[in-house]
Parts: sequence; C-alpha cells; structure tokens
Amino acid sequence: MDSQFITLFLNAIVAGLLLGGFYAAMSVGISISFGMLDIVNIAHPAFIILGSYATYLIYTYLGLDPIFGIFVLAPVFFCLGYIVYKIYYHSFEKHGSEPLRGLAFFFGLLFIIEVSLVLTAGVDYRTVATSYTDVTLKFGSVDFPLRLVIPFVISIVTVMAIRWFLSRTYFGRAVSAVAQDSMALRLMGVDPVKVKTYAFAISILTAGIGGALLIIIQSVQPAMGRDYIGLVFAICVLGGLGSVYGTLLGAFILGIAETFTATFAGPSWAPAVSFGLLLLTLAIRPSGIFGR
Repeated sequence: MDSQFITLFLNAIVAGLLLGGFYAAMSVGISISFGMLDIVNIAHPAFIILGSYATYLIYTYLGLDPIFGIFVLAPVFFCLGYIVYKIYYHSFEKHGSEPLRGLAFFFGLLFIIEVSLVLTAGVDYRTVATSYTDVTLKFGSVDFPLRLVIPFVISIVTVMAIRWFLSRTYFGRAVSAVAQDSMALRLMGVDPVKVKTYAFAISILTAGIGGALLIIIQSVQPAMGRDYIGLVFAICVLGGLGSVYGTLLGAFILGIAETFTATFAGPSWAPAVSFGLLLLTLAIRPSGIFGR
C-alpha cells in the first residue's frame, strides 16, 4: 500500500478523533436538554458562539488564556441558562404549550443572539493567538496539533464529569427521570421544575465551555451557530437521545466521517456528512446507537 495513502489515512483518523472529542463537548448539552428534558433548544449552537465571543473578550481585555477563561464563563453561562429556562417555563411549559411555541422561542433566541453579536462586535472573524495555537506534535508521520489536542482533552474531561454526575448523584438520577414521569418525581418529594431548571442551566454551561474551545480551534463570527445546528442534533440522535456515552460515540463517528470526507473527497462535501448520517440513522435505527 502506498506510504502517502497510509499517512493520509492515519492523520485522518487522528484528526477525526480529536475533532470528535470536541464535537462531544458541543453536543452533550443537547443530549441533556433535548434527550432528557424534552426541550428542543435549537439555540444551543448560538450559545456556543456567544461563549466564543465571551472568551475572546476575556482574552483581549483580561489577558486570560481561553482554558482559564472557562472558569470565568462556567458560572456566568450557568446563570444564563437558569434565566432562560425560567422565561421558557413561565411563558410556555407552565401552560402546556411548549412543543411548537417553545421551538419558536428558541428559534427566536438564536436570531436575537446572532443579531446582538453582529450589532456589538460586527461581522468580522475573531480569533485568539495562544502560545500553543500553532504548535504541532509529531509522532512519526502523524500530526497532533495542540489546537485540537487541548480542546479534545478538556472535552473528554467535561463529558465524563457530566456522565458521572448524571449517573452517580441523586440529582443526576432525578434529571434522567424528570422527562419520563414528572408526577412520580413529585410523589417522591422532588420538584421537577427545579430539576429541569438546574439541568438546563448545566446544558447552557456546556455551551459556554464549547464556545471557549471553538475559538481555540478556529476563528468565529456571529452566523456560525447555524452551521452547527444540524451537527449537534445529528450527534445526539446518532448516539441515542439522552445517552452521554452515545453522544461521545456519535461525536467520534461524525468527526472521523467528516475528516475522511474532507481528506479523500474534498472539504466541500464534509458539511453534508452530518445530515447524511442523521438520515441513515433515522432510517435504520431511529432510537440511535444507545437508544432504547
């Protein structure tokens, strides 16, 4: 087999895994809100872009590296998620009108965030230049760019921490149960609204983390959020709604599929991969890989 092909093949696998790890951090919030809470937060990618711009401001005016900026963003985005859910609950869910009107609410929120960023920051691309942005480690003929390696490590730690929290704590088990039977949860003395409020806040917190990692990987601009809507929902459905491990596996599959497509067929075909895999999954296994 041609050595150049083997090099391309190995680099495509490594890049796909690193990209997939980052995709998992972007999508785990959707796994919580959509998969566990039945909230179709189509604005989730817009919150990710908002996190990128917040990271850019922290880096520009405070001089904090995006990695350390995460610790500033996390509580802010948690509170933001708390407020957004309260508005959503009192406006729609409390009156039982959440399915369609709630979707319109988040769709409108997406455009509000996007337009606000355009008006305040303009349409120019923003980026950060850290000490590791252009550093690439080499192991033989395989490249490990740190701008992908570092987000990968942080993403995996984030996803595993959320998985542990949801499976090992009382609150986490309440989150898993709230969408299935809210009445049973009330009978156990647990307020499902409070559970959903904090769970949704956690999902938005992960969007802030994803935004901080995104601006390490590439430049961002306000309208980019729309490019990731299909991606995050495809990963969520592919892995199985509400499954954190499924989200991680789905992200890896999609990351590898995209890099292989970009490497051997051309970058212009890569965006179609997420929608193609989504349609294929819905046709073959609608519940996803780890779905029930």
